[in-house]
Amino acid sequence: MPANPFLDPDFHIRWSALKPELVVPAIDAALTRAEEAIAAIAARDLGSLTYESTFLALEHATEELTVAWGKVTHLQSVADSPALREAQNAMLPRVSAFYAGIPLNAALWERLRTFANSPAAAALSGIHRRFLEETVKDFRQAGADLPPAKRTRLEALQSELAQLTQTYSEHVLDATNAWQLVVGDADAARLRGLPEHARAAARASAERKGLSGWRFTLHMPSQEPFMTYLEDEALRREMWTAASQVGAQPPHDNTALISRILALRAEKAALLGLAHFADLAVERRMAKTGQRALDFINDLHTRAAGPFARECRELEEFRARETRTPVRRLAPWELSFWSERLRRDRYAFDEEALRPYFPMHAVIDGMFELVKRIFGLRVVARDGVETWHPEVKFYDLFDAAGRHLGSFYADWHPRESKRGGAWMNYLITGGPRRDGTRAPHLGLICGNLTPPAAGRPALLTHREVETIFHEFGHLLHHLLGEVEIKSLNGVNVAWDFVELPSQIMENWTWERESLDLFARHHETGATIPAEIFAKMTAAKNFRSATATMRQMALARMDLLLHMRTTEFAGLPDVEPAVRAVIADCLVPTEPPAPTIVKRFTHVFSDPVGYAAGYYSYKWAEVLDADAFTRFKREGIFNPTVGAEFVKKILSRGNSDDPAELFRQFMGRDPDLNALLQRSGLATAA
Repeated sequence: MPANPFLDPDFHIRWSALKPELVVPAIDAALTRAEEAIAAIAARDLGSLTYESTFLALEHATEELTVAWGKVTHLQSVADSPALREAQNAMLPRVSAFYAGIPLNAALWERLRTFANSPAAAALSGIHRRFLEETVKDFRQAGADLPPAKRTRLEALQSELAQLTQTYSEHVLDATNAWQLVVGDADAARLRGLPEHARAAARASAERKGLSGWRFTLHMPSQEPFMTYLEDEALRREMWTAASQVGAQPPHDNTALISRILALRAEKAALLGLAHFADLAVERRMAKTGQRALDFINDLHTRAAGPFARECRELEEFRARETRTPVRRLAPWELSFWSERLRRDRYAFDEEALRPYFPMHAVIDGMFELVKRIFGLRVVARDGVETWHPEVKFYDLFDAAGRHLGSFYADWHPRESKRGGAWMNYLITGGPRRDGTRAPHLGLICGNLTPPAAGRPALLTHREVETIFHEFGHLLHHLLGEVEIKSLNGVNVAWDFVELPSQIMENWTWERESLDLFARHHETGATIPAEIFAKMTAAKNFRSATATMRQMALARMDLLLHMRTTEFAGLPDVEPAVRAVIADCLVPTEPPAPTIVKRFTHVFSDPVGYAAGYYSYKWAEVLDADAFTRFKREGIFNPTVGAEFVKKILSRGNSDDPAELFRQFMGRDPDLNALLQRSGLATAA
């Protein structure tokens, strides 16, 4: 067993041993060995190159470093501390420079290119042919064919991008954690309208901080019910103001970082001979070009524009009727509140009426039963496995034959040391070996969902239930991978395809037959009453055009920032210009609400991440809406369809072109109308 636990390859990670002071020596050692392995490939005799000594050797050269660095970055996302942050930032420049430098290593590229042009390479087939072709494309896209001076510049800007995006992410987390709103016991009347679960959570939050009263934060389980239900407009305005300023105020101001990140991405694209970063990011995805992605977004915008305008007008008129005041534009801090009031009025439906039917443990158990019926999988909780926090659970996944496919951690509740949002990631990639055996995968899912209250389990909103199913879909994509080449396994696919396995899982949270597996009242065990289910489904597409437009706004903002960078990167503040180009996607408010550009972590907290790729959510929604029509047609628990989805999508990773994988499952190309019909923006033919 290695002395440094970050380098321990054991499947069961010794989390308590992963101390910040061990990060630098571990990563330094792993980097040194990876550099030596790359150097050995680059020194191979050009006349005796083989697939094993070039491409496969490259695949294995970085594995130890990738796994060790993955532990570091994961811990930083779930157990952030000053010491860990300092250690990560100390090694980040060198790690970033190493990975950026691999395709820019001229001697290495010469060996790969020489073998790729040989008769032995031409004889490769299947996954090995795919791996060779994808690797060659990776190298060319990363600048392998550039002259030395440009390669050197590309390495430098990649390293700077890694540091800047890490700082952007830290600013958002720190600004989110820095704010709190405490309502004292004497002001209890100001909490009128707030659901009991939110009051209880706020009380518990205050007690943990040694405060009296109720403590509210900008973490979503606190912020969302506060902005949706609290009748006190002044308090809602206070929280909205704080949320809207995340990433926009010293000492956590991202303004200057945005311009620099955009400029560096544009320079990278230019070095590689492309017009803009969007084309670089998208050229090997399903959309192929930034313009095609933008055209897709603009097409959806056109289809949703009429219903969107109608929904905005209806909300203004409803507020005016309810308050007996003139019709006017709503303030940003009024939108969630009056939207929920309108939903209740129109459908006699309160989202909170569903919460008692979604105790987290039952939702998770029901989801496991669902994937057993559809995909033939068995999930078993295992106690006694070390985790990074007492709340984290550990599970094993088996197929119908009893094979151990993989294991995963689940970490669902917010903490100040944990970044916001929900995500899936992987720690170890297993899969089939060349000797015919198979190693298990290891992954994780995280979220920031409603925590349990005193004497009561965690009771979730339906949206939080969707989130669990979504992230579990990503996890299945990793754990079910049957791809021999690890870098082509699971979620390592085109960015606009990666959301298909996750988003399709959300469909089952709307079906009566599947809801009855897990939607049970936490006290009585009763299923959702028919009346509430009818209201829930009737309200499903309530303000769906507005929800669509929000996604259009974010996707268009992202694409235009990376397609027309010169218009934005030189500005002292990109906010006004960004707002102008997405104005027709935004709900008109008074005062106008700032965009999320300064807290848009999807796009700015990673050198690439979702940059020029946020459109992928809607693109993949087309895929998932269409693919689910097959389950609807042939049976939502149909094990034959489920087995085909595993065989043709979930197990295949990046072993083939994603458009071809989709065609193999559906027998045709995707149909946009499936999404429009599901969203209520088009009627069925």
